[in-house]
Amino acid sequence: MNTEISLFDLFKEADPATLSPYSGRTMEILEVKLVPDPLNNIEEAINLTGQVKNDVIKLTIPKGKYAVYALVKIDGFMKVIQGAPGGRGPVLNHFNGAAVKKYLNRITNSIQEKIGPLAPSIRSFFVDSLEMEGANWTSDMMAEFKKRRGYDLYPYLPFILFKTGRMGNTVDLNYHVKMNPQMQESLVRIRYDFEFTKAELFEERFTQNYVQWCKENKIKSRAQAYGRGHFLLEGSFDIDIPEGETWLKYGVGEDISEADFTKYPWHLGRGNTMINKYVSSAAHLKDKKLISSEELTNTDMVFNESLEIFKIAGDQSTISGITHPIFHGFNYSPKNAAFPGWITYGGYFNEQNNMWPYFNHYTDYRARQSALLQQASMFADIALLAPIGDMWGDFGAQMEPFPSRVTPAYQNLVWESIHQNGNACDYISEPVIMESEMKNGFLSYGSRKYHTLFLIEVRSINPASAKKLYDFVQNGGRIFCLEAYPEKSLGWNNHQSKDEEVREWVSKMKQFPDRFIFLNKPESNFKEWYKSVQVKYNITPYISIKSPETFITQVRYQTKDVEIFMFNNASNKHNYNLDATFAIKIIGRKQAWLWDAVTGKRTKLELKNNNLKIDLGPADSKIIVFNNDRRGEAWKSIPEPNSTSKIIKPNWKVEFKHSDGSVKNVEMDVLADLKDHPVYVDFSGTVIYRSSLQIDNIKAIKYLDLGKVYGITELIINGKNIGTKWYGRRAYEVEGFLQKGANALEIKVVTVMGNYMKTLKDNQTAQYWTNNVRKAQPIQSMGLVGPVTIL
Repeated sequence: MNTEISLFDLFKEADPATLSPYSGRTMEILEVKLVPDPLNNIEEAINLTGQVKNDVIKLTIPKGKYAVYALVKIDGFMKVIQGAPGGRGPVLNHFNGAAVKKYLNRITNSIQEKIGPLAPSIRSFFVDSLEMEGANWTSDMMAEFKKRRGYDLYPYLPFILFKTGRMGNTVDLNYHVKMNPQMQESLVRIRYDFEFTKAELFEERFTQNYVQWCKENKIKSRAQAYGRGHFLLEGSFDIDIPEGETWLKYGVGEDISEADFTKYPWHLGRGNTMINKYVSSAAHLKDKKLISSEELTNTDMVFNESLEIFKIAGDQSTISGITHPIFHGFNYSPKNAAFPGWITYGGYFNEQNNMWPYFNHYTDYRARQSALLQQASMFADIALLAPIGDMWGDFGAQMEPFPSRVTPAYQNLVWESIHQNGNACDYISEPVIMESEMKNGFLSYGSRKYHTLFLIEVRSINPASAKKLYDFVQNGGRIFCLEAYPEKSLGWNNHQSKDEEVREWVSKMKQFPDRFIFLNKPESNFKEWYKSVQVKYNITPYISIKSPETFITQVRYQTKDVEIFMFNNASNKHNYNLDATFAIKIIGRKQAWLWDAVTGKRTKLELKNNNLKIDLGPADSKIIVFNNDRRGEAWKSIPEPNSTSKIIKPNWKVEFKHSDGSVKNVEMDVLADLKDHPVYVDFSGTVIYRSSLQIDNIKAIKYLDLGKVYGITELIINGKNIGTKWYGRRAYEVEGFLQKGANALEIKVVTVMGNYMKTLKDNQTAQYWTNNVRKAQPIQSMGLVGPVTIL
């Protein structure tokens, strides 16, 4: 059959659907091949490149099934995302060291020529998201590949690349022709070599130049040193302030099945992002205590973000090992900008937001928490090795922090289950293994020491790493192989002999069946699965948790004389009773304290047999500190309402103070969610519920529980402000504020703004963030629902 194809059609097919395409990008055909389907040998492909004439290729297709492969080079394919004036051209080639140096030096030279040295006034330079949308080439890529890997990449290049879309994510893993297993295996190895080479070049030509530039200017380096094609751990090693990121999305804090938790975007339910555990692990391996995170990034629920959802997401960041939150999204909006102001990628942190007067409650909480943890070191004695090499070979490098594919999909559940059961872990890598000392039952890297290593479906590993793992097992360490034993090497060159080496070392490790152990993953319930592994193989937790819960987790920090534990409830609706016993060899005779990062108060805990029983309400967290202090106020718990508790059912006088300045007064005899009332569903502002509370015996009343509330609350009794509650249970200590007889009760509830913003049909910004097809937000619950209970 005779046919023809225009280069225009090939260019159109190859053009990646980037988030920010550069209009000046140019395309060049490097090669066109006619490929039989199935393909059994690379030599079966017919090179048609020489038949391209006048931007058209004419071809004769033999009998059978064939595909046309076009290898297209795109120069300047992406422009800077939302670049500042003067910086809106094509993205820098991060694989070109000379270009990187020139770019960086121009920044400092231009600024310092006008204002003088930036140090010491500037703490750090910062690299935000490295969203290079699949950039994979530079002029000497072929030469560098051959020098580093020992063979010519070019013949295989059309077959190892996938068609890419937004952010470089693979559009379709199966769009190419079918291949026999031998062909497929060889391409997996070559694809790994290509990804590894790209990561090396990026590390050498961008990251190291960036770090050196910071040092030359006497300014710290801060970077989100991850993304497609980076070393997940080593990319952060040389950065002074490594940084992760934590996003707000609908679903954070909500119940979620394990099956759904393993699906994109991997940050619902508990709110984890894939990258934070890697970034914090890298920092711990290098003894860094300042680990930052771009926090509260929000493109999903603008105008509906609450302080409670901030806390759930932020606490999960802390559990992952972050100690230095940096809030992403204060809108640098000029005063003359029309309401609601400028909004880009961030929560609506703005003085026009209803929550703004209360935002300091959250910042104070995170500041206290961070100030404590930055003085300590996170403890971990279990290491995890994820199959990054296998993933790079099968799918190519992924887009962190939200990869389109995770290998394996349940990877997050492994580290979570370890922490849910009173142990703690770090990710490590093959380079870390190679630089570690294997002695006395520990894998030691710097100050980090691990007695146990989990290989999470690691099927491919370098022979030298396998040998080091053998040394670890031989010297008393323990390895769990989850779902697979390592069975082959990584990469193409000399792979047959390297595969044999790997198998030999694995065979030698199997001679220690009590320390080199195969495990099957559970079908479900990872927390119970890990607990059973703990018991069967005598993995001693530093905290024995009686009934592990999916939403309850913990982390441990240490200083020379102090032990610090943080327990966290990531649910926005469930209350849990934590029953945990601390290992005596850890806490010794130290005194236990509850350090409340919300209020700044420290109260004394009396533990019986080192056992802690404490309620964790929705979005709650508790910091327990063991030190040598002895004197202080004792902690008092607030009791839960029960069948004998008195529910207040007055006639409420309710004032609606709208954020638009209007005021409306009504009476309500029944408390209800305002979203269910057609008159109030579009409200935004402060709702004030007023009533009179008749008290005969003021000594019998200690607390007032507001029940279910959607919003920030303030309680005022007899004109005195009792305090603000902005997450979880809204229960107040009222002892000393009540008087015999009539008491004026006032409850303020500050709502989110989204329902109102949806009604502003003529406001383009409001409509974009609330009613746009991709951002159509649901109507939110608001107000005091109760019941209001006397305790």
